[in-house]
Amino acid sequence: MERRTIEPRPGWQQTVEEQGLIYPLTRYPDGSLRPYWDESAYYVFGLPEVEALEEVVGELHGMCLEAAAHIVEQDRFADLGITDPHLVERIREAWRRRAELPSLYGRFDLRYDGTGPAKLLEYNADTPTSLVEAASPQWFWMEERFPGADQWNSLHERLVDAWRGQARLLPPGSPVHFAHSTADELGEDLMTVAYLQETAEQAGLKAVSIPVEDIGWDRLSGRFVDNRLGFIRACFKLYPWEWLTTDRFGGHVLDTLDNGGGTGSTLWIEPVWKMLLSNKALLAVLWELYPGHPNLLPAYLDGPRDLPAYVAKPLLGREGAGVTIHTADAPSAPRDEPCCYQELAPLPAFDGNHVVLGAWVVENEAAGLGIRESSGLVTDEYARFLPHVIL
Repeated sequence: MERRTIEPRPGWQQTVEEQGLIYPLTRYPDGSLRPYWDESAYYVFGLPEVEALEEVVGELHGMCLEAAAHIVEQDRFADLGITDPHLVERIREAWRRRAELPSLYGRFDLRYDGTGPAKLLEYNADTPTSLVEAASPQWFWMEERFPGADQWNSLHERLVDAWRGQARLLPPGSPVHFAHSTADELGEDLMTVAYLQETAEQAGLKAVSIPVEDIGWDRLSGRFVDNRLGFIRACFKLYPWEWLTTDRFGGHVLDTLDNGGGTGSTLWIEPVWKMLLSNKALLAVLWELYPGHPNLLPAYLDGPRDLPAYVAKPLLGREGAGVTIHTADAPSAPRDEPCCYQELAPLPAFDGNHVVLGAWVVENEAAGLGIRESSGLVTDEYARFLPHVIL
């Protein structure tokens, strides 16, 4: 693994916008605009290195599924902050019927510097973003700048194949609605959902776009409807389950949830059992089940225990929100909210940039890599995306 600098392409901003990345710049608190898509540098990997990382991702995914089974079988839902009995039962049912439910993708965030084993930082298995830039612009960048090279990137093909293969699990004769939230002013959710809709359409599915805020409830039929009053039988949503189940219509979501048995009215993608994987408590359960595993960091739910330095992570959150770092020479601040306390493994610095690898899984297979850099140790909304090649 190596970071190399390179001159950005003339007109790079317009190029990546045309390839689907609608926000190539990030606005900073001082009002300045700086590149989010940063092609002034790139990362180089060797093929054996990438093959080893693919094996790690496959193993981690399998371990996460085992952890989910443990949570269900041992009734560990309260450790995840899931205490509503109705929700617990719907998750149990979805887990039992998971072979009958469409489940698309997820992203592992890994600490890796090219010298030691990759370490799992978290698993974004419900509403992961940074997908478009990983699947499309960085592939076309490689083809233009390094023709003949390769990249850890089969995302587009695997997503299309996943939709095609799972079409049999969808309600026959009904379109798949693709929902994003208009509360996302940046446009990241809209961009991601639009791209996933495109992959579904390439797989031959009929698709309809809709903002989450426009989904209605028809009292007479007891079903969710779109803005044309059409029943929503299947819906991909880039909207976390913890929001969907606690919003104004959360009770209706659970009451009409299609968990694969055809007994409900709406099939949601990702399925509700993904709540077990998108919660930071998963990190502690993994360490409990696989103590000392080379790709895991010690993690606990009841406090940092004997960790000399650690990171406190809220059980739910995006883009580093609420994450605090506690070093050995600084007093730890008490946290009122439930957290996962994970051993501090500082992100490696390349030329002063802290890097995290986002390794993608489509269905159950490792499918690609996206790399983000940040100025600090927490990868937040000001992180930058850099392309990579295999040479």
